[in-house]
Amino acid sequence: MSSPFADTLKRLRQARGLSQIQLGQQVFVSNSTIARWENGSRLPDATMIARLSKALEVDIGTLLSTVAASDESPNVIMVDDNKPILADSLSVLEEAIPNAIITGFIWPQEAIEYARANRVALAIVDIELGTTSGLDLCHTLLEVNPHTNVVFLTAYPDYSLDAWGTEACGFMVKPLTLEGIRKQLGRLRYPLMRGAGT
Repeated sequence: MSSPFADTLKRLRQARGLSQIQLGQQVFVSNSTIARWENGSRLPDATMIARLSKALEVDIGTLLSTVAASDESPNVIMVDDNKPILADSLSVLEEAIPNAIITGFIWPQEAIEYARANRVALAIVDIELGTTSGLDLCHTLLEVNPHTNVVFLTAYPDYSLDAWGTEACGFMVKPLTLEGIRKQLGRLRYPLMRGAGT
């Protein structure tokens, strides 16, 4: 099955005169992995996108945008150290974005590790996370992938000015509602290409 990323990768590889084996050697994966990326059955993670960008001498944003357009199931994470609020919010997210892969985290470090292993399209982050600041978590998530949409969700509206000092693209006051998240989906800096509810 073809996809924007698969087509772009194949075109760029051929333009550089590289075989799948040669490209695989440059980014340290097998040629069968390259083949899966080019036939659209798999998508690379953020680390691989960076390696491909360097090997193919193309801007990383070009590859990231085609990955986003190819990914039918965007990864959405929510980070909140309050378990009941997290559980309720995940239910709302599942209704709002039925085709997304939605994962909740209580511990910020686990969310960071997940983001390093998966392309996170949308991160909904509480600002007060025990001893960790959601503002710091936002910065880290955007270092991992600058195309992650970060939306803050907090019980304290006074944080809104601090939140806008980051590169987040949204701010909501708890509790998370279906109407609220749908409005935010329409305002994302990097729209979810597929799977968002209306």
